[in-house]
Amino acid sequence: MIQTVRNAWKVPELRGKLLFTVFALLIFRLGSAIPVPFINVDMLSTYMQAQSASIFGLLNVMSGDAFAQGTVFALSIQPYINSSIIIQLLTIAIPALERLQKEGGEEGKKKLAAITRYATVGIALIQAFGFYTMLRVGSNGTSFLSTNNIWAAFVIIAAFVAGSAFLMWLGEQITEFGIGNGISIILFAGIVARGPSMVGSVISGVRGWMAKADPKTAMVLHPAFILLILAGMLLLVAFIVFMDGAERRIPVQYAKRVVGRKMYGGQSSHLPVKLAMSGVLPIIFAQSIASIPATIGMFVPSAQTKGSGWYTFLKIFDSRGWVYGIVYFLLIIMFSYFYNTVQFNPIEVANNLKKNGGFVPGFRPGKPTSDFISKVVSRLTLFGALYLAVVALLPTIVGNIMLLAGSSAGRGLAIGGTSVIIVVGVALETVKALEAQLMMRHYKGFLE
Repeated sequence: MIQTVRNAWKVPELRGKLLFTVFALLIFRLGSAIPVPFINVDMLSTYMQAQSASIFGLLNVMSGDAFAQGTVFALSIQPYINSSIIIQLLTIAIPALERLQKEGGEEGKKKLAAITRYATVGIALIQAFGFYTMLRVGSNGTSFLSTNNIWAAFVIIAAFVAGSAFLMWLGEQITEFGIGNGISIILFAGIVARGPSMVGSVISGVRGWMAKADPKTAMVLHPAFILLILAGMLLLVAFIVFMDGAERRIPVQYAKRVVGRKMYGGQSSHLPVKLAMSGVLPIIFAQSIASIPATIGMFVPSAQTKGSGWYTFLKIFDSRGWVYGIVYFLLIIMFSYFYNTVQFNPIEVANNLKKNGGFVPGFRPGKPTSDFISKVVSRLTLFGALYLAVVALLPTIVGNIMLLAGSSAGRGLAIGGTSVIIVVGVALETVKALEAQLMMRHYKGFLE
């Protein structure tokens, strides 16, 4: 990875793309530190710290601590992600949108992108109003606002919506002029920015746990536990990297054919089918859908009062709860199948093989080949979806075990699974995009 970045830095054009991406991320972090007027940041931060193991803690991690600070980028890119999910699902349900996606060409893609942007602003407006309602009600009747009037409401909601819209635009600029997918990179930057504080909370939690268990040996034993946790995280990262590169290679044989005086074909090749074909998108989208109950709870004043029905409802969908875990697990599997169905068309692949004189040994060209490829992809999708779901939920399970044992370090681990897999997945995708850019420029002179 370091070597790839070093080689890219030597190419002037790629150096400009890298600098543009870094500059855009600096703007993102700057906006994440600018508080919105009329919000009592200290009170909100204290409340969110107490809610670190809840769904609000997960939203805070995804926004790079902007959610807990009530900054301009508090909503982060969640409205855009939710909008993308809705539009892509509607392309299947609404024939007009489906035709626009498949037959509209470049113009159709632009129209779908415009619809997604408008939907993003609408969703951001709804979420901003919900966040303002939560700020106005506060915790146990104590408001998080220094001034509570119509003007303050307008400024707060407008600032949140503008921040989310600006991040959407910034992500598109990174995609066009920078390296990798801009939305994923912004999400990556937000999670990484929260990394040191999450590690610090784990370390302090382990230290407190050991001190409570045996004050005399706490300072001797806790470094071993910290090293054990770090070793587990490194093994998890190594496992994610290994599984990301795993693929099933379907053998393909090309028949010999004569064109003029030359003979072509006759060689063997393979069709690579990745295990985790959809990358981190199922994780990101599943997390967005799973956060809907918390978004709904923002609109209900009684949701912040202990003992109320809405408060109990939000507790059920706590990010450490078994209900949230089951819903999250099923959503990851569902979105894995959805994206693999959209991205990979076995019938089209089989037809292309047939046109080029290729066939899978043991299967006739056409429908038998497409059925076989579809069967292989379905099995790989299941294993890939289970891999994503298990890796995303494993730290949550470990964190709950540590919390039951009396260690507050489990709070940091409980939301760490989603963060780790998104960070590693986005990093790998960005490096692959950088390598593709390098490869394209490497062959440019040869082709000319």
